[in-house]
Amino acid sequence: MKGQTVAVLESRLGAQIVELIAKRGGKPLHAPALSEIPDIDPGFIAELVADWSAAPVKTAIFQTGVGTRALFKVTDELGLSGKLLELLAASTVVVRGPKPTGALNSRGVHIDLSATEPYTTTEVIAQLKTLQLAGERVVVQRYGGKNPELETWLQAQGASVLEIPVYRWAMPADTEPLANLLAALAQREVAAVVVTSASQVHNLFDFAATQGVTTLAADLNASIVVSIGPVCSAALLHHGVIVKIEASPPKLGPLINALDAALS
Repeated sequence: MKGQTVAVLESRLGAQIVELIAKRGGKPLHAPALSEIPDIDPGFIAELVADWSAAPVKTAIFQTGVGTRALFKVTDELGLSGKLLELLAASTVVVRGPKPTGALNSRGVHIDLSATEPYTTTEVIAQLKTLQLAGERVVVQRYGGKNPELETWLQAQGASVLEIPVYRWAMPADTEPLANLLAALAQREVAAVVVTSASQVHNLFDFAATQGVTTLAADLNASIVVSIGPVCSAALLHHGVIVKIEASPPKLGPLINALDAALS
């Protein structure tokens, strides 16, 4: 990467991405644009399990690995994990991608339907189309925000949706790195920007607005914007940002390889 500056917006896996960029000869600028805040209520989970026991759920949809693990952590503390496993065994279990798959496999949960790459809501819905959902109850493990596309589709099929909130996305407590990134982008000091979620994009533009920065789209377009996948790319396009590289498949390894090739 020839010592060029590469901005990284990822928080949870940010250190890993920073290390990979440094190993390829890049100069990482880590500016987390997203914070995951636990948002799971043990009382709600206890009521959910009781309700699920009284009125069976046709389908359970798991969207993230971190959310799936958070759910089981709470049921472990409540002594309800055994009951949850029984309920899942009697339901059709649908996963969005490899991360929730891994989390469920670690608990011995059978998986009936798996979204294909690039693991977006479109692929989840494609799997759900094989099911009869009219009049059925569907549990959806929510990620950091609501998934209105999935919820609207399920309701259109006549299903009743029960959401499990486990965490929510917010702005990082320390926004100084973001402010430094905005300044570096404005000075054209950033060769590339790595974006790994749509929420990072929305948060970055929201933060820029609070700082009175109105040129963010143009500043990003002056660099090589690298997206992890189509959902992330759609968020960038919404804000007028041109995606120069989209990882294919939407994984970290192909993203770093494509970035390395572009900068080298």
